[in-house]
This record gives sequence, C-alpha cells and structure tokens, in this order.
Amino acid sequence: MKKRSIMEVILLSIVTCGIYGIYWFITVTNEIEGALADRSDGHCSSGITAFLLNLVTCGIYGLYWRDAEGKRMVLLGEIRGVKIGDNSVAYLVLSLFGFGIVSTALMQNDINSIVDAEEHGITEQ
Repeated sequence: MKKRSIMEVILLSIVTCGIYGIYWFITVTNEIEGALADRSDGHCSSGITAFLLNLVTCGIYGLYWRDAEGKRMVLLGEIRGVKIGDNSVAYLVLSLFGFGIVSTALMQNDINSIVDAEEHGITEQ
C-alpha cells in the first residue's frame, strides 16, 4: 500500500476533473486486495471491475464500495496489528450526501495510518 498526501489526492482529483479520483479508486482497490492476499473476501478483487460496476450502476456500486473497502481496511489493520477504526458507515454517508471527496480524504488518511504504523513498527500488542 502506498502513502499519499491527502491534499495531493484532493487537489489532483479537482484539477483533473475527477480523472485522478478514478485512478485513485482503481489503485486503492488493487492495493487493498493485494495486501489482504488470501484473507480477501473477494468483493472488490479488481479495481477495473469495481470501476466498471460503479459506472454501469451509475454510482450505486461506489456507495457499496466505500462501505466494503472501509471494512476491508479494518481487517487489514487487524492482520497487520494496527488499530484502525471502522469508518465504513461514515464513508458511505458522506458519499451518499455528495461529499465523496471528503470520504476519499478520510479513506486515504486511514491508509496512511496503516502505512505509517508499519514503517515505524507501531503495532497493537
């Protein structure tokens, strides 16, 4: 998984009219799936597939994706010994009410927390 600047993710998403947001969506899906490996539930196994499902369902799958990826990040944190709060409902509600960019920022913050904890050897006992 890759640590990214939250401001960079937001600004690039805005400046590129959402194209970077699509790239981020696909990349994060693939990174989480790869990090979970054999512990994956298979719900979001491919970033391209997730993006196409989001496109075909006019964004409805994207709402499900926010919730599912939030839960998968909690699982990833548990596997790696890092305490991450379950923000999946917050991701979903924010996206539902048109604050997807805020949801993206929160998701990236949680990803950064996992990466930081691993880099500094901070894990739950």
